[in-house]
Amino acid sequence: MAFLGQYEYTLDAKNRLTIPPKFRGALSDGVVLARELEPCISIRPAQAWRQFTDHAISSRDPFSKEARDLKRYYSGYAFDGQLDAAGRVILPPALMEYAGLAKEITLIGSLDSIEVWDRARWAEYAPRLSEEAPELASRLSKSGNG
Repeated sequence: MAFLGQYEYTLDAKNRLTIPPKFRGALSDGVVLARELEPCISIRPAQAWRQFTDHAISSRDPFSKEARDLKRYYSGYAFDGQLDAAGRVILPPALMEYAGLAKEITLIGSLDSIEVWDRARWAEYAPRLSEEAPELASRLSKSGNG
């Protein structure tokens, strides 16, 4: 399943985030919540997490300091999670602090993951992303890194 779209939610008093109903089936076997490079949290199905780490980290030279540091960054700040019966997942405090999450949240579908952004932070970031997207696409098409 590809995660697509934008959704606005509010965290409850126990820091539980409601997952959009159409995504819940893909997350029913467990999730991994992790830091992203931008100030947000990613939520991936457990299988997609394994694919991501196999491609982005495990395929790198294990003797490379950069590869080891990237592995530490992702694995040290990743947490297993499970949706409850109401389709909610608890956000770990360490990830909430990293992403600067308050009560109002914006979820962004990001193909293999769902990104969890503080709503105000996303409102600042999204216009810049829209402005830069054509240039990003052009650079990636020229470099073959797509």
